[in-house]
Amino acid sequence: MIKLNLTVNGVPKTLVVDPEESLADVLRKQMLLTGVKVGCGQGQCGACSVILDGKLVRSCVTKMKRVADGASVTTVEGIGTPDNLHPIQESWMAHGGAQCGFCTPGFIVSAKALLDENSRPTREDVRDWFQKHRNACRCTGYKQLTDAVMDAAKILRGEMRVADVRYKLPADGRVWGTNLPRPSAVAKVTGTWDFGADLGLKMPEGTLHLALVQATVSHANIKGIDTSEAEKMPGVYKVVTHKDVKGKNRITGLITFPTNKGDGWDRPIPCDEKAFQYGDAIAIVCAETEKQAKAAAEKVKVDLEQLPEYMSAPAAMAEDAIEIHPGTPNVYYIQKIAKGPETKPLFDKAPVVVEGDFYTSRQPHLPIEPDVGCAYMNEQGQLVIHSKSIGLHLHLYMIAPGIGLEADKIVMVQNPTGGTFGYKFSPTMEALLGVAAMATGRPVYLNYTYHQQQTYTGKRSPQFTTVRFAAEKDGKLLAMETDWTVDHGPYSEFGDLLTLRGAQFIGAGYDIPSIRGEGRTVCTNHAWGAAFRGYGGPESEFGSELLMDELAEKLGMDPLELRYKNVYRKGSTTPTGQDPEVYSLPEMIDILRPKYQEALKRAKANSTAEVKRGVGVCVGVYGAGLDGPDSSEVFVELNEDNGVTVYSCWEDHGQGADAGSLGTAHEALRPLGLSPDKIRLVMNDTSKAPNSGPAGGSRSQVMTGNAIKAGCELLLASMRKADKSYRTHAEMVAEKIPTKISGKWTAPATNCDENGQGKPFCCYMYGLFMSEVAVELATGKTTMEKITMVADIGKVNNRLVVDGQMYGGLAQGIGLALTEDYEDIKKHSTLAGAGFPYIKQIPDNMEVIYVESERPDGPFGASGAGEIPLTCPHASVINAIYNACGVRITKLPALPEKVLAGLKAK
Repeated sequence: MIKLNLTVNGVPKTLVVDPEESLADVLRKQMLLTGVKVGCGQGQCGACSVILDGKLVRSCVTKMKRVADGASVTTVEGIGTPDNLHPIQESWMAHGGAQCGFCTPGFIVSAKALLDENSRPTREDVRDWFQKHRNACRCTGYKQLTDAVMDAAKILRGEMRVADVRYKLPADGRVWGTNLPRPSAVAKVTGTWDFGADLGLKMPEGTLHLALVQATVSHANIKGIDTSEAEKMPGVYKVVTHKDVKGKNRITGLITFPTNKGDGWDRPIPCDEKAFQYGDAIAIVCAETEKQAKAAAEKVKVDLEQLPEYMSAPAAMAEDAIEIHPGTPNVYYIQKIAKGPETKPLFDKAPVVVEGDFYTSRQPHLPIEPDVGCAYMNEQGQLVIHSKSIGLHLHLYMIAPGIGLEADKIVMVQNPTGGTFGYKFSPTMEALLGVAAMATGRPVYLNYTYHQQQTYTGKRSPQFTTVRFAAEKDGKLLAMETDWTVDHGPYSEFGDLLTLRGAQFIGAGYDIPSIRGEGRTVCTNHAWGAAFRGYGGPESEFGSELLMDELAEKLGMDPLELRYKNVYRKGSTTPTGQDPEVYSLPEMIDILRPKYQEALKRAKANSTAEVKRGVGVCVGVYGAGLDGPDSSEVFVELNEDNGVTVYSCWEDHGQGADAGSLGTAHEALRPLGLSPDKIRLVMNDTSKAPNSGPAGGSRSQVMTGNAIKAGCELLLASMRKADKSYRTHAEMVAEKIPTKISGKWTAPATNCDENGQGKPFCCYMYGLFMSEVAVELATGKTTMEKITMVADIGKVNNRLVVDGQMYGGLAQGIGLALTEDYEDIKKHSTLAGAGFPYIKQIPDNMEVIYVESERPDGPFGASGAGEIPLTCPHASVINAIYNACGVRITKLPALPEKVLAGLKAK
C-alpha cells in the first residue's frame, strides 16, 4: 500500500491505495466519484477520462503507482453540478449530447481538457482530439458532440451567452415537436445518473459479488463440475451450479409460431449437460469481493468432452452435422412467402432478370456500458432483479419457470441503462442473478468485463440472402424470388420472428406484384442471435437494395430514378400484401434528387487518380411494433398538487423513453395547461407500473404513446365538469372519482399467415439514404465524406431526441458497412478489435431531413423512430463504393482488403 496526498476536484485528500489499483477504481470505489465510468476497462472507450495534473488520461489504465504524490485530479464532479452547470454541460444538454449518458462524463471531461488547451478549436480540432483520446460514443453519431463543444467554446470566449443555448418553452407552452432536453439530461451531464455499476457500489453490507465459470469452447458435453477447491478459497460463500436451481433451469424462448420444430426450452441458466457456445455459464461463484469471486472461479474444474463446433449456418446445415440440441433439427423453422401469381412464368418471359447472393455479418452491439445487474429478496418475500432489461415483463415470464418462482414472486427493475441497441431484448444475466440470490439468500451483484460483454451476450444474426428480380425494359419490377438463411446461434428465442422479417422486408419499399421465397432459421454454435436495431431489416433490405443498383446498371438507368419508378404509390402493397399507411417515398425522392445530382457532380470533380469518389442511394422501410395486435398499458394519476404522474414500463436504453413519455403526456394534457415539470414519470419497475411491452421494434412511441394518450384522455374526461372546466384533485376525491386511470391500446394489425401475408404493423417508418465516399485505390480504404437521410417517421415528438436517434443509427450503419464484426472470438472481443467506429470514422457532415406524414394510428400522428436509420444505410455505402471504383462488395463488412482484392480482380 502507498499513501498519497491528492487534490481531487479542488479538495485536498489523503488516500491509502494499492499501487496496482487503477485510478478509476480508486476514484469510484474509495471516493464514490461515480461520474468516472468504466466501460471497456482497456483504455479504448474514454468513459473513464479524468484530468491528471492538467493532462487528459484514461483512468482505467492509469495505475496508482504512476500517480504522483501531490497530484491534482479533476473528474466530471469537479466541472459542474446540477445546480451550477458548466457551459460545456449546458451546451451538451442543448444539443442532445447525452443519450444513454454513459459516455457523457468522459466526453465532458475530455472537452474541458481540450478547451483549457485550445480556446478556439475548429470542428476538425474537436474531432481530432476525441479521436486521439479514444472517446467513444455508440449512441449519438458524434455530430451533436462536436456542435456542443463549438458552442461551449463560444460561451467561454464571451461570444455567446448560456441563455442563448438553453431551451426556451414556446409562448404557447407546447413542447411536442420542440427541442426540450430529456428529463434525465442534467443528471447525465453531471455524472449523477447512477448506472448499474454505480448502484453496485452502493449495495448494502453483505452483498455477494458474482463471478462466472464459463465455457472456453463452443460445443461440448459436460462430464463433470468440481467446485471443491473453489469452495475453500478465501471469501467464497457458495458456488452455484445447475443442482441449486429450483426450477426447470431453462429460459423459455417463448416460441411464437406453431411450425417451429423446437420446444423453446433450449437455453440453460447455468449449463447442465452441454455447453452450446463459447462463454456459456457453467457455475456462479458467490464471494465477499469481486477479486475473491474471480480467483475462486479459476479453481472450478469443468470436465468437457468437446463436440464438433458449427460456427456458421452452412456448417450446421451440412449432411454430417450432428443436432446441436438432440431431438431438434439444426434447421428448426421454415418461413415461406407467397404474394400474387406464381413467379416462374413471369421470370421466364421477363425482358430483364438480375440475381445476387449477399451476406450480412454478425454485427456486435458494442455498448460502452458492459452488462450489469443485482438481485435481492424484498420485505414482501419477492425476488427483485435489477438489470439493463428492455423487456421487463417479457423477461419476467421468460425466466420465472426456469428459476422456479411464480411470476408474482418476481419484480423486475431497469437500472438507468447505458445503450443496449437491442441486445437486452433477450435476458442475459437476469436468471443468473435470480438463481444466485435464491441459492444464497443474500443480495448479489454481477458486472461483466468487456470480454464477457462481447462473448456472452447476443449479436445480430448473420444472414445469407439470395434475391432475383424480374423487370420490364423500362425498369418496372414484375416479380421477386428470394431465399434466406438466418444463423441464429444456439438458442431459439425470437429466431422464427426474425426469419419472418425476411418475408416482410426483402424488397420492401417497392411495388412488387409477385413474390415467392423461403427462409430458414439455423441453430449454430456461434453467439446467440439477439435483437439489434433494425431486427431483420438491415439483413433483408441489404440484398434487395444492392440488387436494385445492379438492375439499374443493366438497364442503363440512374439508380435513384429506378427506385422512383417502383416505390409505393396508391395501389401498391407491401411484400406482405398490406396497403402502406402513407405514400411519402416519391416525395422523399423528390427532396433528395437535387442533392443527389450535386453529390454526383462533386464526386466526379473531386476524384483523382489515387482516390475515387462515389455516391450511393437506397430505400429503407420498417414496421413500428411487434407483429399483429401488439398492445401496451400505462397508469395515469392526478396528484394532490394537480400535477400528473404517468406510470409505465417504457424501458429506456438511451433512445429517450423519458422524453417520449413526457412529450406524449404533455400533448395529451394540454387542456390542463400544465408546465412540463408538473408531469412526473414513474418508470420501469414491474411492482409500480403495468406491462407496457418491451422497448424494441420501434414500438414504444406508437404502442405506449397511444396508451399514454388514452389514459390521459380518460383522466381528462373524468375531471371535466359540465361547464367544461376541470376538477382539482381535491374535488375528485370529494366526489369519489378515481384519480388513477389505466390507459390501454391495441394495434389494429393482424399476424402474417404461413405465406407471410397479413397486416403486421399499423405504422411504418420510411427512410431514404445517400452516402458519399472516397476510396483509396492503393489500399482499398473507404472514407465516409457525407451521409444524408430523408426520414418519414410521422410527426416528430421531440426533435432533439429524434435527431439523436437518426445520427446514431446512421453511424451504426456505417460501422456495419465498413468495419464491425464478431466472427473471430479472440480478435473481435474488444471494442477496437470488433471495428468500433470512432469519431473520425463517422463523417461530420450528416444531414437529416424530415417528411412528417401524419400516421392515422400514431399518437398525434407519430410513428416509431429508432429502427429506421439502421434499416439500410449500409447498402448506400456499398453502392457508393461501387459508384466510386467499380467494386461491388456483397459480403459485409467492406474491409479495405476486400475492396483492394476487388480492385485487383478487375
